[in-house]
Amino acid sequence: MHLQPFRPIPVSRGAATASASDPRKTMKLIPRFFPARLPRPNAALLLTGLTLALPRSGRAEDALSYKYEDYRESGGRIAVQTQSAHLEKDIGTDAKVKIDGVIDAIAGATPNGQPAPAGSDQVVLSRMTERRKAWNAEFSRQFSRINVAVGGASSRESDYVSTGWSFNTVTDFNQKNTTLLAGLAGTDDRVKVAFQAPYAKKRGNDVIVGLTQLLDPRTSVTFNLSWGRSTGYLADPYKLVEKSIEVVPTVFLRQTFAENRPDERDKWIALNTVTRSFAELHGAAEASYRFYRDSFGTEAHTLGLTWFQRIGGHLILQPGLRLYDQTAADFYYYRLDATSIIPTFGRPRPQGPFYSSDYRLSALRSVNYSLKAIWTVTDRLQLDASVENYRMRGRDGVTPQSAYARATIVTGGLKLSW
Repeated sequence: MHLQPFRPIPVSRGAATASASDPRKTMKLIPRFFPARLPRPNAALLLTGLTLALPRSGRAEDALSYKYEDYRESGGRIAVQTQSAHLEKDIGTDAKVKIDGVIDAIAGATPNGQPAPAGSDQVVLSRMTERRKAWNAEFSRQFSRINVAVGGASSRESDYVSTGWSFNTVTDFNQKNTTLLAGLAGTDDRVKVAFQAPYAKKRGNDVIVGLTQLLDPRTSVTFNLSWGRSTGYLADPYKLVEKSIEVVPTVFLRQTFAENRPDERDKWIALNTVTRSFAELHGAAEASYRFYRDSFGTEAHTLGLTWFQRIGGHLILQPGLRLYDQTAADFYYYRLDATSIIPTFGRPRPQGPFYSSDYRLSALRSVNYSLKAIWTVTDRLQLDASVENYRMRGRDGVTPQSAYARATIVTGGLKLSW
């Protein structure tokens, strides 16, 4: 069975600081390495009628892929242009090397945490520009029933440097009808913070176990559990909070302060995926549920549904829907004025109190619609294109809707095989 084990994937500066927020799109705003997509059956392979139990030597090939993505939020907010390349090279019949390179160009405006001015429902935006270069590499080798993979990665921005490593094993049982995944991953990050001369440090470790079972020739199910722990500087250095401070009796002055988050976070994730092919319809369906919880107090649920429709012998259309819902972090406040918290200037205070006005930590919902086309031009050339619409809405009744993003994502790519 062909699975995709975890590996450190360099993304962009924001999902790590943004609690659970939608597992795909928060990375467009601002972390770095996160375990790669959870292992699951390949619905496209089910669609073609290929067996999931093909021996590796039967599907060995070298490939080079290129992808361009344009992520654009409405209202002149964040825009991200991403170019990436992926190389796969077989070494003999039992080993493979994978190398990825990514270049991001980020520009636009994003909420900085300050509330909307009196008489307005538009939260304060700050402009940002950034360029990121990242890579990751993985070497894997097949030992009888066990595939072992080791990986490393690096991502660099003007204010953030991250390195990561991973170790994964995928083991086949029961005539390759059952597959067990076990993996470890770690990151070591350095963050540039205005009030600290040296870079602030952040470290993370993740553990994953997963089981995939082929129930019948057309149906498979996957269940994964993962745990992760991050320590160090976990705040976003560009997010602010605001409070009216009494400078003299009855005289108040509005002041801004850096947010203060805990310096450690544990997270737990469970994912269940069911894939089934429908030969009579020349299609396949994939349904998934993801549960997330962390020690910040955030709990999140994600439902996903994707249909793979074969049209003729060369085209696959892939419509998709994803629904996401999360609760707020324990220390999220749109305004601090109604609280007894007195923020202070200076370095983070791991003893508390904790506070943040980052809308990504608020209670919110999002919906994502997508349509992807995959065209196999020849045995050696494949083209793909997709368009997605992403809408996020707050649900705490306090944070203005102007804080939440609406985005369109357009992607195009090609793959050469030999």
